[in-house]
Amino acid sequence: MKPRRLPYGTKNISGANIERLRKAQNMKQGELVSQMQLLGVDINPSSLSKLEGQQRVATDMELRAIARIFHVTIDALVPSFEEI
Repeated sequence: MKPRRLPYGTKNISGANIERLRKAQNMKQGELVSQMQLLGVDINPSSLSKLEGQQRVATDMELRAIARIFHVTIDALVPSFEEI
C-alpha cells in the first residue's frame, strides 16, 4: 500500500474516513469506483482520489453510495465537530 504523498486538504470532512474504511477492507480505489458506478454514481479514480484526499467536495449521492457499499450510515463517514 502506497503511503499518502500529500496531506489531507480542507474541501470535505469525510475523505479520511472513506479512505480508512476502504483500506480496512483491502479494497483498491478502482474497486470502490466500480461499485459506486454500479449504484449510478458517475465517478472516476482521479475524482475518488481527490475526494479521499479532501481535495474536492463530496456530493450527497457519493456519500450515500459509499455508505451503502461499506454498510455504514452516512454519519459514520462524516465526523462530528468534536472529532475534527
